[in-house]
Amino acid sequence: MITVAVDCMGGDVGAAVTLPACEAFLTSHPQAHLLLVGQPEVLKSRPQLLNNVRCRVVPASEVVAMDDPLEVALRKKKDSSMRVAIQQVKDGAAQAAVSAGNTGALMAISRYLLKTLDGIDRPAIASQLPNARGGATTVLDLGANVDCTAEHLLQFAVMGSALVVAITGKAEPTVGLLNVGEEVIKGSEVIKKAGVLLRNAANTGDLNFFGNVEGDDIFKGSADIVVCDGFVGNVALKASEGLATMISGLIREAFSKNILTKMAAIVAYPVLSSFKKRVDHRRYNGAALLGLRGLVFKSHGSADAFAFEQALVRAYDAAHNGLLKSVQERIAHAAPLLSPAGVPSEIRSIPTL
Repeated sequence: MITVAVDCMGGDVGAAVTLPACEAFLTSHPQAHLLLVGQPEVLKSRPQLLNNVRCRVVPASEVVAMDDPLEVALRKKKDSSMRVAIQQVKDGAAQAAVSAGNTGALMAISRYLLKTLDGIDRPAIASQLPNARGGATTVLDLGANVDCTAEHLLQFAVMGSALVVAITGKAEPTVGLLNVGEEVIKGSEVIKKAGVLLRNAANTGDLNFFGNVEGDDIFKGSADIVVCDGFVGNVALKASEGLATMISGLIREAFSKNILTKMAAIVAYPVLSSFKKRVDHRRYNGAALLGLRGLVFKSHGSADAFAFEQALVRAYDAAHNGLLKSVQERIAHAAPLLSPAGVPSEIRSIPTL
């Protein structure tokens, strides 16, 4: 039985989205339990949900606003729904927590309460972007770490591999290093060093390293996992969401023009609809905060009920499939690569910027 703690107050809309999503999730997951964290007077607006024997209200008097500074969220709002939800994971009352709230606050509170795993310097945000093969490419980091070292990128690769194995069951997912070209001589010094580390990890059996990939490879599905710093990853994420929005707009526009355009749109609708569904970023909502001593998932702040339900599903699947244990085991196995003695001589010969 998996229990997920839900920050019902977080996000652009809050309970108006999270509560219907929780109700739908419980219907589709009969083995799941939910802890609904938030202000009781708000949560009681959904009595049918509260009467479900597989959910329980955990009171929290405060809410972290989307524009709250980290200091306020972390130090002053100690009874916020976000913090109380993560506390449930720390206390063992829940196996995972989900929030659509302020990303920076969620990362800061999660790191403060749960701490990072041994061997991990910085947690990373990992999520999936749709690709041309009909599946999705897992990309990390998506915004938690703007400046990364080569060792950080190796850690991201190991954690991303554990995530894909746990969620999809694929035994040896391929890892690509995002670069300006496929050749090993291209890229910044950090990327070159990361490439050497990743190839070394492949030689020791810690990773299935595909090699360098370019931006379009994310959407081609060339590798199962693409590793990059948080600045680049966040740009890719926003571009993907923008593409989905543009496609939806084009379909609506086609049906709103003259009769000939409408007729053409009707004929093409099955294909357009299928494509729209494939690139719909709502289906991939729910980013994992990897590297913590507990499972925390971030939903998009503007998620609707369908999208927030997908975040709940990802958190449930991660807990059910032992993601945390998988990350711990893979990091422990790769730990020698990150020690000074384990750094290959070819890395030491590359000058630092």
